[in-house]
Formats: sequence, C-alpha cells, structure tokens
Amino acid sequence: MTSIDDTPAGPALSSLRRARDRFLGGRPPGDGVPEDLAQAWRRARFFGVPRDLTAPPRVRPPVDPPLLAAARPALDRVAPTLSGGMGLVLVDSRCRALWSGGGRYAGTSADVAGLDLSEKAVGHNSAALALRTGRRAEVHGPEHFLDLWQDVSAVSVPLYEPAAGRPAGAVTVVAPLAEDRTAHPGAAIAEATAHAVETELLGRARPPERLLLDAYLRQRADGAAVVALDGSSRLVSPEAARLLSHETLTRLERRATALVRDADTRPEGARTGAPEENTGPEGARAGTPEENTGPEGPRSAAPEESAGPEGAHTATPEAIAAPEEFAVPEEFAVPEEFAVPDGAGLTVRMSRLTHGGEVIGAVATVCPATRRARAAERHDHDRLPGLVGTSRPWRLAVSGAMELARSAEPLLLIGEAGVGKTALARALLTLRGAAAPRVVDAAEQVPGEVPRWCHALAEREGGGPPLLLRHAERLGQSDVAALLSLLERRPAVPLVATHTPGAPTGPCLSRLLDILSARSVALPPLRERVEDIPALLTAFTGHPSPGRPPLTWSLDARRALEQHTWPGNVAELAHVVREVAERRRATGPVRREELPYGLRVPPATRRLSGMERAERTAILEALRRHGDNKARAAESLGIGRATLYRKLRAYGMDQA
Repeated sequence: MTSIDDTPAGPALSSLRRARDRFLGGRPPGDGVPEDLAQAWRRARFFGVPRDLTAPPRVRPPVDPPLLAAARPALDRVAPTLSGGMGLVLVDSRCRALWSGGGRYAGTSADVAGLDLSEKAVGHNSAALALRTGRRAEVHGPEHFLDLWQDVSAVSVPLYEPAAGRPAGAVTVVAPLAEDRTAHPGAAIAEATAHAVETELLGRARPPERLLLDAYLRQRADGAAVVALDGSSRLVSPEAARLLSHETLTRLERRATALVRDADTRPEGARTGAPEENTGPEGARAGTPEENTGPEGPRSAAPEESAGPEGAHTATPEAIAAPEEFAVPEEFAVPEEFAVPDGAGLTVRMSRLTHGGEVIGAVATVCPATRRARAAERHDHDRLPGLVGTSRPWRLAVSGAMELARSAEPLLLIGEAGVGKTALARALLTLRGAAAPRVVDAAEQVPGEVPRWCHALAEREGGGPPLLLRHAERLGQSDVAALLSLLERRPAVPLVATHTPGAPTGPCLSRLLDILSARSVALPPLRERVEDIPALLTAFTGHPSPGRPPLTWSLDARRALEQHTWPGNVAELAHVVREVAERRRATGPVRREELPYGLRVPPATRRLSGMERAERTAILEALRRHGDNKARAAESLGIGRATLYRKLRAYGMDQA
C-alpha cells in the first residue's frame, strides 16, 4: 500500500466545470486547469469515451478472483460502517469492478461485477489513476470525464500483493461531492481498508512466497543490502540497488532460477549441497546469514536445518555454489561468499531457502569489505592522481578498479557518459607505472589504430605501451576482430577500455564486451554521489584569473546543484562551472540566480509522462541556449510567448 499526503486544494470546482464545458465544446480548457488533468480529458476523447454514458460498460468478470476472496472479509466489515451516502468499490489490476457495498453513487447498479472502470472505457477516475501511478488518488466532481459522476468525489488506494512490483487492484471510497473541494472524507477509510486487505493477502500467500518475503524483511530490518529471488521475481533493497549493477542483479536472478530448476529436476537424494534434514532440539533457531557472521568475518553455514512448526523449514540458508557467470574456480566447492564484477571489494553471500526439502529461492546479501580492504581502499584512493570524491559509491568503485588494475590484464570501466571513466583509466595506468598509453577513441573512427596496436603487441610477445580504448561501444568490425583475435592468443593484454551502455551492439561486439566484463567496474553517476559536488566544485574552479577573487558558492546555489539530476554527470558539472566563471561579473559567492536556468528550476513536483519530460527538457535547453531570454526561447521552439509562460507554470518552472 502506498500513501501520499492529502490532496492540496486545487482550482475551484466552479472554474473546473467551466473548463470542462469548454473542453467538451471543442475549445481549450484554459490556463487554470492542471496539465495532467487536461491530458486525462484528452486521452478520454482520444479513446472515444462518450460523455453521456448512463453506466460503465461491462466486460467478462474474472471467475473466483483471489483478490476478492482475500478482500471480502475486510470489505464486509467496513461497508456497514459507512455513512453519508459513501460507497465502497473493489477493482482488480485491469480496473474491473469486483465488489461494491455501502451507499450507492450515481449510475452504479447493485451488481457491479464486471463493470469496466478503465480510462479507455469511462475516462478519468480515481481507481484508474491509482493503478497507473501506484499511489493514492482523488478525483472530484468535474474532474471526471463522464456526466454521470459530476456530483461524485472518489478516493482510491492501490493494493499490492506480497512481493508484487505493481498494484494488484485498488480500493475506492465514493461520496457525494463537497463544493469546498477539501480532502476526501473517506481517505482514511480507504487507507485502512487497503491495509487490512494487504494483510490478508500476506497471510494467504503461498508458503514459499511467504518464506521468501519473511527472509527478505528479516535481513532488511538490520539495514542490510539484500536481494531475494525465486527465479520468477525479485525483491531488491534500496541499498542493494545502489551497490549492484543491473547486470549483476540479472546474473543473481539467473542463478536463483538455476537453483530452483536443478532442485526440481534432480532425483531424490541426488541434490548436491542439500544434506539430510534433521530436526534440532527444542528451541533451536533457524539459521540466518547474520548468525553465520562473527567478529572476524563470515563463518561456515550450519550444515543442518532446523525444523519449524508443522515441520516447515523456516528460511534456513545454506552455502551455495557461486554462479558460473562470476567465474569462481571449481576447486572452491560450494563457497559461501563470492566477489561480484561490480568490484569495489564487495562480496555477495547467497543462501538457499528451502521448504519441505525443496529449494524455493535464494537470498543474496551484499557484504561490506573487510577492515583491511577498507583501510587499503582509503590509502589506495589517496595515491590516485587527478581523482576527486570521497563518497562511498565513488570510493568503492575506485578501490575495486585498483584491485583489478594490479595485474596487467584487460580492464573494462562501465558507466554513463561523463562519469569520469577516462580520468580513472589514466590514473590507473599511471599507477601501474607502465609506458605512456596509446589512446584510441572509437567515437572518432580512426581506421587501423586498434589493429596496428594488436599486431605490434602480438609481434613483440612482451612489452609495449598499454592501450586506453575510449568508447568501446563504437568500435568498428575490423577493430573488434583484431581485439578478439589478440585476446584468444594472449588473454592478459595491457588494455583499459571504457564502455557507455545504451547503444545497440552486434554479436561480435557483444562477445568482446562479455569477455572484458569478467574484469569490469561500474562507475556511479553523479546523481548517486552528490556529496562529492562541493569537492568537485573546488577542483573545477581551479586558480582564478589575475585580479579576480576565487569562485565560491552560496549554500542555496549548492543545494540547487545537488537537486539537479545531472544527465551529463561530472562533465556537465565542469561545463556549468566554466560557464558561470566566464559569464560572472558580480563578487561574493555564486548565488542560485546566477546558475543556468535549468539548474535554478527545482525538480518536477509531480510525476511526468515521457512526453512531458521531453517537453520540459526541450524548454530548459532552449532557455539555456538563449541566455534565459524567454521570447527567443519561445521563437526557437516554434510556440508563442504566452504558451511558453503557460507551460512554465504547468511544470512549476515559473519561479526560477
């Protein structure tokens, strides 16, 4: 269940009625209508929803839906307590009505099963909005598209099943419209009902699902970075999402799938790593990953499982074999921990979950580096020239890269454009003490550079300058073929490559990147290390021109910089510092008003659609390009100045 604060007062209902009438009459609704509401009306018109529907259309209702079976006890308790004409409605994930009770709102018959309340059928309404946004939603009177609901106010709260990533349905409370447009009187009832239904859903969850969720929550309670997987779904804590790349999470998921599949297909008694189950003495606890960790680090997992009530095994972890994607040698039979390609000295402890003697999934806990590794991380980071930043994501990435760079083998640095991959690569090559590297930028399409280096290195069978290869994703076919041929003959070649994900890759390039990813480090984007911005500002400011004071930054300006999403990462920040320094004529700390327009604007206060985000970005870029001159920006965008001002207000950008 996801809640939001009470809906703030919006435009008066009388003005919304006039705007709706204008819109339905074929005219623009006016500037006073929130853009998301105007878009909802446009979608209804696009879907061909008739405004004068006498009742929502019907579709085939689901047969014995599990959601209704779980929600019915709570709904039956709440419905008789409703007063003031309020009614209660339950819809599924497709916005099909499953049940209603309490008071009746206009146009709804007693038999609601199968009523289609989706936007395509009835236009804007709170149930469809809650399912789309995953948050509590309120829709009042004239905000509805249908004439049928002009005197109705509704609030809907989404319902989440255990381990579900999106709403499985929604609870809606409807009431007569109040002209003062205050928060919906049934909001608290809807929240409480949704909580009761979700509690019932949790209690009815299949034992394997419940065990997986319990194991995840138990680890999360201690603030651990944890991932729970059963081969078909995964739960990822925010800490784990920050530390592990998408590629690593995918590999962990594949490993969990293999665990469950192997447990299902192997003959009884032939499953490796599954010792005979024994019932421990009374009061014995089920093992958890925390219990296998002592002050000196992880200990071996308990070889026996403790039976819980009714003989069900309560999420007992066992040490499992590391995934083959992480290239753990076979001699380390069934290791408890293994390193991940994200590096940074992190390891993952992956534990099986069993139920009734069957493997039902796994829980992977991201383990911090040992004290020695942390000390080495700090000292090593201090020795790297030209790098700025002390945030944990950045330090972990740098220390992981340094660990891999100690051997003269290929190294791949992965990250978004502008995160500092080339700067780190140069620092690592300097640390190695090798000859000056040959730098090749694949984006510049210099023909023959990579093949010539590969040929020279193969001829010498020894020394030679290392290669710093930028933008590996832009390599040509001949370059890829030369590198693959060299790696087949000499796997340990002095190569540091940078890769910016996102561009489509062919099969040969994908094979090369797969080979290099065995020794790779992912660098965090700037938005994940905003605590480094003050140090980066100092580094980029450098020495002032003669006769000019050093550039300093006010607290308000720094806050604006920390709120920015930085799609261009550190490179974009460096550009902003140069731009401010060149344009600045005032003295004293840089104020928020002196920043480029796109940085003065706070983040959007509501969730924007893809088209809205693109439009907002285009407006910001036009204003930046024309020095915040709104008339010129509007002209370059091909819109009138009044339209630009209206869009600035709609996106909350008019106060910048």
